[in-house]
Amino acid sequence: MIGFIGLSHLGLNYSLATAAKGFDVLCFDPSSTLVHRLESGDVPIEEPGFKELFAHHGSRLHFTSEPVRLGICNVVFYSLDVKTNERNESDLGPLTALIDATAPSLALGSTAVVLSQVRPGFMRALTTRIESPAASWYYQAETLVLGDAVRRAHSPERIIVGAHVPDLALSASYKTWLDAFEAPVLVMRLESAEFAKIAINCFLASSVCTTNTLAELCEAIGADWSEIAPALHLDRRIGPYAYLNPTLGIAGGRLERDLVTVKSLSADHGTESGIVDAWQRNSAHAKFWALRALERGILATKPEAKIAVWGLAYKQDTHSTRNSAAVELLRTLSGCELHAYDPAAQVEQGLIPNVTIHGDALSALTEADVLVIMTPWRQFGAVAPSEIRSRMAGSLVLDPYGVLDRSACERAGLLRLQIGA
Repeated sequence: MIGFIGLSHLGLNYSLATAAKGFDVLCFDPSSTLVHRLESGDVPIEEPGFKELFAHHGSRLHFTSEPVRLGICNVVFYSLDVKTNERNESDLGPLTALIDATAPSLALGSTAVVLSQVRPGFMRALTTRIESPAASWYYQAETLVLGDAVRRAHSPERIIVGAHVPDLALSASYKTWLDAFEAPVLVMRLESAEFAKIAINCFLASSVCTTNTLAELCEAIGADWSEIAPALHLDRRIGPYAYLNPTLGIAGGRLERDLVTVKSLSADHGTESGIVDAWQRNSAHAKFWALRALERGILATKPEAKIAVWGLAYKQDTHSTRNSAAVELLRTLSGCELHAYDPAAQVEQGLIPNVTIHGDALSALTEADVLVIMTPWRQFGAVAPSEIRSRMAGSLVLDPYGVLDRSACERAGLLRLQIGA
């Protein structure tokens, strides 16, 4: 029996992936309310493919809020999402409390794996103070990406494992679980595994910020970034999988958290991290691309414009609005009449001043002077530009991610602006 302790986004996706590999899974959370919801099939997360996979393999998931039941598990994963504060700093208190509350209930000789993302040094400190019957403690770097969590949990690119002694064989029960995922397993010291995910996110942040810098220049000089990106993908030094899509800055909380962590570690140890400051400045600048385009395109002459915003989530295929560029934009446009729609993100009416939240995309669009597509949901691209034009009073569309077909917008009489073009 495999156990997952902490049924947040991370725990639910990894427990379901484990069930899909044929294991029986015990899912523990201290909230009996959440456990009852899950037992009735009410899943509190939004992820493409989750409900379908749950329907096929949910019978292998067994839910409990009683720590004593964890004693039947050979391997347990601590899988609580680590939340961040307004400064993007991790709060490890809930994870530590969860470990302290449940570790004494683990089976004698079992294996415990911390899957939650932690600051380097957490595992070494944990295993020197924790009292638990578990014989082996490991750290595994999670691969969760909101909007793609089901696929990445079920079919990981690689699995990074931190061990006290990397040269020793992994526990047999843990290795059986790892083998089921048929992915390369990289075993390293605890601190290296804790830092590996941060390193990956720093390289991703570098790609995002470099792309945004060059895409903005494209707009100024008459180039088109979408024509340039394929040339970069064909360069072996960059490669076909490099992240080269211009964005409205870094959002969601996870990349920002790791940048803050690197700066904090650098301050603690006297190393230089000025490049991270540059990434953060670049991200803050990119986040307000839509505001700059609105000021040039309409607000300079019509400051009270009626603006429709499609998309509130920080990215498609998730309900999260953490560090969302759309929310930042709406809070900035206090003098305008604002109407918004998102198919998944829940923003309470009145939470953002002067914003009316609609139940569908077209009703938010009625008589708008401008449409801003802040989240690239696929369903927005299915709306015909001619239908968009017929609903609007104006013709300006800000489409930073290129959701709508450019030629179709031209034929419909829409003035469409995109990052990097």
